[in-house]
Amino acid sequence: MTVDTGCQMRVKEVPDVKFCLVFRCEAVSVPVMRRVLGDTLRGLGVDEESVYDILLAATEACTNVLRHGGRDVEDYAVVTSLGPVGCQVEVADRGVGAVLSASGRSGSALSGSGPASPGSQELLPPAVALLPESGRGLAVMRACVDDVTLDSSPDNGTVVRLRKDIRWADDAPLRHYRAAS
Repeated sequence: MTVDTGCQMRVKEVPDVKFCLVFRCEAVSVPVMRRVLGDTLRGLGVDEESVYDILLAATEACTNVLRHGGRDVEDYAVVTSLGPVGCQVEVADRGVGAVLSASGRSGSALSGSGPASPGSQELLPPAVALLPESGRGLAVMRACVDDVTLDSSPDNGTVVRLRKDIRWADDAPLRHYRAAS
């Protein structure tokens, strides 16, 4: 698909597959998400190592919703987009949002796949920012995928975007479909 920007033509990447799962904020939702997402990615032909990494990062993101989203969060969404070279998983809730752990400022974004740079701060919910294990989930996510973005603001919730370059199994149905079209 191409998009006319007025000055020049630009190709807009459209995912081959996009699906959304919505879960109630209950502990059982995490293993159900793992099963549905994992089976779907495997069924489309994503290689097992890529599936493992995506599932581990998505599990951390969903667990963070359950632990840190706030009492008023009834449900959350897991939106997955799969293209020829990559997979993106977004985990979104409508919770209390997060604040920067060191300054108390609110409404910010954290991006990147590597370790935080010196002086940078991670987004954490106010009550959790003081716990010693806070922030480990983001480190696990960064270790598993190529890019992690966290957008959060008070009363607007949080969206964690996980992007991973993937490999395909030789017999991947989606790979064969693309080659035929």
